[in-house]
This record gives sequence, C-alpha cells and structure tokens, in this order.
Amino acid sequence: MATTEVRVAPEGVRAAEQRSERIPDPGIVVIFGASGDLTKRKLLPALFHLEQQGLLPAEFAIVGVARRDLRHEFAADMKDGILKFGGVKESDGGIDEFIDKVDYHAMNFDDDGGYTALKALLEKIDKERGTEGNRLFYLAVAPEYFSDIINRLGEHGMAHPEKGHARVIIEKPFGHDLESAKELNDEVNKVFDEEQIFRIDHYLGKETVQNVLVFRFANGIFEPIWNRNLIDHVQITAAESIGIEGRGPFYEKAGALRDVLQNHMMEVLSFVAMEPPVSFEASAVRSEKLKVWRAIKPISIDNTVRGQYALGTVDGQQVQGYREEDRVDPNSATETFGALKLEIENWRWAGVPFYLRAGKRLAKRVTEVMIQFRQPPQLLFDKPGSGPCNEIQPNVLVIRIQPDEGISLRFGAKVPGPETNVCPVVMDFQYATAFGVNQQNGYERLLLDAMLGDQTLFAHRDGVEATWALYTPVLEAWAKSKPRDFPNYTSGTWGPKAADGLIGRDGRRWHNS
Repeated sequence: MATTEVRVAPEGVRAAEQRSERIPDPGIVVIFGASGDLTKRKLLPALFHLEQQGLLPAEFAIVGVARRDLRHEFAADMKDGILKFGGVKESDGGIDEFIDKVDYHAMNFDDDGGYTALKALLEKIDKERGTEGNRLFYLAVAPEYFSDIINRLGEHGMAHPEKGHARVIIEKPFGHDLESAKELNDEVNKVFDEEQIFRIDHYLGKETVQNVLVFRFANGIFEPIWNRNLIDHVQITAAESIGIEGRGPFYEKAGALRDVLQNHMMEVLSFVAMEPPVSFEASAVRSEKLKVWRAIKPISIDNTVRGQYALGTVDGQQVQGYREEDRVDPNSATETFGALKLEIENWRWAGVPFYLRAGKRLAKRVTEVMIQFRQPPQLLFDKPGSGPCNEIQPNVLVIRIQPDEGISLRFGAKVPGPETNVCPVVMDFQYATAFGVNQQNGYERLLLDAMLGDQTLFAHRDGVEATWALYTPVLEAWAKSKPRDFPNYTSGTWGPKAADGLIGRDGRRWHNS
C-alpha cells in the first residue's frame, strides 16, 4: 500500500512565512497630536514592538505632527517613552535604528501652509526611504480638530494620493450622540472612502477580547451551550479604582456612558453575543456585530442606574470626591458610574438579560465578562444549612480582560469523605502562566491591521450609529432629570446601592471578583 509522507516545516520557517504574510507595504505613519501622552505611552512603544517582531517593512517612517515646536526633542522623548512604557531595555537593541525613522513637523491644524509643508516633507521621506507614497494618518487629537484635519488633508491631495494609498485612524469618541455621530461620519466620508477609515477602539486590541471569539468558535464544547437554553444571564463589568486623573474638562463632557458603555462595552458584548460569522473577514464579522446591536430592545430608563463617587478610601489611601476634582463643576451632574440591563431579541438570547456596569473609583480595577449558567433541573445534592458546601451554586464562566488576563470556570465537586458534600471549585487559566508576560499594549495589532487595510477589529459607521441610537435616548432622559442624590457612592465601593437593586429585583447579584 502506498503511503503519503507529510512534512512539517520547521517552526522557524513557518513563523517566518506567517510574518511575511503580515508585513505591510512600505509607508509612513503620520500622528496628529503627537505631543500627547497617547503617542509616547502607547503608539511608539507599540510600533517598536512590531519592529522587534519583524512585522514592519524596512521602508518605514514615522512623522509626529503637533502645534508645539518639538523638533529638537521629539525623537529623544519618544525613545524615553518606549523605554519607560514599552517594557523595553536599551540593551535589547534596535531602538536607536528605530528612532532614526522618527521625524517631527510643527503646525497648527487649521493652517493651510502647514499642510503644504507636511506634504512636501512626506514626499521627501518617500524619496529618501522608499515609502512609496503610502500614508496612515492617526488622529490622536481632541474631537474638535477631526473635521479641520480631515478636510485639509483632502484639500491638499493627501486623502487620495496619485501614488500609493492613504488611510486614516480616528480615536474615539465618534460623536457625543446619534446626530453628532452621523454628522461626523458624513463629514469624514466626504473626504475618505469608508474602506480608508479606521475608527479605533483600543479594547479590540486586547488579546483577551479577541480570545472571546476564539474561545467560542474554536472549541466545540462551548458553542452548543452558548444560548438561552443553558445560560441564565451575562454580566460585563469595566471597573476602575482610579478617578479621572486630572481630565476634568474631558470627563465633564463625557461621563461614564459616553466614555465606556457606548463603545468599549458594546464591542465586548457583540463578541459575546454574535452568531458565528461565515468567515473572519471584516465584512462578515461586522455584519454579525451589527445584527446583535440592532436586536437590542430600546433601553428603558427604569433599567438604568447612574452614580457619582464621593470621597472615600481606595487601596488604603483617602481620595476626594468627583466634585472636588480639579476643573470639575462643584455641582456637577456628570455620572462616573453607569449600569444598565439590556435584552437581545433574537432566537439565541431571548429571555437572557445582559447586565453592564462601568465606573471609576470602584473597589478594584477589573474588566471581565461573567456568564452564569442555569441550575440543573433537579438539585439532587442540595442540603439544608449555610455555607458554600451546603448550597449548589450555578456554574459560572469568567473571562478576565484586565488585569491578570485569564479564564475561569466554577463547578461543583464532591468533598472527600463518607458523605456527599458538594463544594464549588474553580478551574483557572492564566495567560501569563501559559504564554509568559505580554509587554504589548493592544495597539500593536490595531496599528498593524490598519497598515494592512484589515478593518475587522475597527468600528464601522453603521455600528457606531446603531449603538448611539440605543444610548442617545438614555442620555436625553438623564439630561431632563438631574440626579438629586449625587454623589451617591463612596469611593472604594462597588457603586451606588441602586445598581444592586437593578440586578437584585431579578433575583440576581453582581459578580464582584
């Protein structure tokens, strides 16, 4: 009988082949707002991590753009940021060669002369470094500058270059309500085609968020039970122990709902709730996410809770209340906590509530998804009494997004001995233990995908508008009825008591890690 020999390529060869498929075309990353913390703490470290992995082309350059004249210090400051915030040591090598690819251009964002000079600089770099006219513009600026920058890029011929391609990354927030989101989308689409636009949500760069899809669709044992027949409810929590960190003016305009719930948490919810896409191409994934958001019932104001932190103790330190923070209105009605109940009206999730909560100055920093399964139809081993071993507890699956990324599953096990006592035990998987500590910050994957033109992990205008359509009525209702009990939770706790009531009236309680 003839046999067929299967040869497996050496690990190094396969890794090199995979890298070559993921290396983008030559090009320049142009960062508007490059003097801000995002560039130094996240973007440059992420780009250097890509360089270390051999995932950037040799013909590559970075140009920082901001209003201040930092030409003589920008490169050195970026190197300092990579070393401080990138988990990188100078002895690792390659950092000086990478910094040689960094340039800087000072200009006001409404100055036509500045764009003319910028275009000339980019063309000069094309000739010197062979970057072939390809551009990735990153708008790391306040939303009020989006329109000016985008319109002037168009007017100066940089949105649709004669040679090469142009793409633009836009940081959130994508509007502050449905109407403003539509206006922003219309304005951007007048200059850039939709396939050129990458609306970034850094949560989608987190490995654990991406792993929700892998967990569901790459493991045959989970997907059959991922529905209303066996799941009781889902909780998604984004808790921070820090306050607003000096960002008073920003937070006064945003609040917890605009800052976290409408974007980050809805993206996570879509990964948990979506149907299996026909492929993992951008259009297929986007279609399934959109179906989830459009299936959510209009949010009743009775299914929402808002809160604002008062002074208290966090990590053993006394902290001030929100209204005492720098550049915050002493009578502010801005929410620093939001919780709500969502219902998805489709065949998979009908009758399964999704509880979302996000807040600042809470008991601890944790972002996680908790799936609680239904109890068995007959509790054979339940015994009267108190304590964890005298009550059969439901199975709980927790996907920890940050910190201490991992997945845990709670189930019942018999305690050794002559009697049948059942106690809950936890099976725990930790990313750091399995794969080592990951120094990457999540922007690596997103920047690489944008350079490759892959929009899978980016927001589309349809999705942005669908989520704003859900949340805008809540914002309008809150604006009409100012809270009389603010501040209504002590810093260092899990939020206002009304949030416990929101979930408690359904006979459930929050999962506090």
